Amino acid sequence: MVKKRTIYLILTLIMLMIIVIGILVLQKKIKITPVFAGRFEIRGVDVSHYQGTIDWPILAGQDLDFAYIKATEGSGHVDECFADNWQEAGKTDLYIGAYHFFSFESEGAKQAQFYIDMVGSLHGKLAPVVDVEFYGDKGSNPPPKDEVVKQLRKMLETLEERYQVKPVIYTTYQVYHHYIREEFMDYPLWIRNVYYQPLAAGNGWTFWQYSDTTVLEGYQGSEQYIDMNVFRGNGEELQKYVVQCE
Repeated sequence: MVKKRTIYLILTLIMLMIIVIGILVLQKKIKITPVFAGRFEIRGVDVSHYQGTIDWPILAGQDLDFAYIKATEGSGHVDECFADNWQEAGKTDLYIGAYHFFSFESEGAKQAQFYIDMVGSLHGKLAPVVDVEFYGDKGSNPPPKDEVVKQLRKMLETLEERYQVKPVIYTTYQVYHHYIREEFMDYPLWIRNVYYQPLAAGNGWTFWQYSDTTVLEGYQGSEQYIDMNVFRGNGEELQKYVVQCE
């Protein structure tokens, strides 16, 4: 009887610990994703005007391998820091790439062409990324799937035709389940999950954004944090995502 009570007490304490840890993780008071992300050798950041002026030699010197820089949004907006970031980041040893924030209100072909016009050649740079996530009230009122899939596919195909490499899709689990799953499984996936290592989806993820509350040196903007990511592979495998065409 005593032995059973002891086992019951131990199991109860373990369950309570799991619950407490879960609550702390959800409240972002503790982070467990850096522990899991530490298993991957290639890591990098994604930045935009929120990080303000960036001292790229300082940022690049903090054990980073790649950086994705926000370039465009929709069919008419260029990130105000893109030109400077693109030029200065290109002087470092980082692999760099440019990402586009997808708009649900604009035609995919127009968004793709706008990105191409603003970014130009990606020779020697990482494959283009299309960031697809809900904004405004889209989370509670998602746009029709058929139309989103149609426009996103057109954008991806246009970018692939220009750069001769499959674009990467960055997304959240919510958007993944609404639009990406089963529709775009032949495209590399960059998944956001700041709570735990993402579960394999289809052929699995390629990039993982594991933190949105990391603080590094080398930037001065309205946002004190910087997004951290890992690549699921080694340096040789990352080379496969480098654009070869002019």
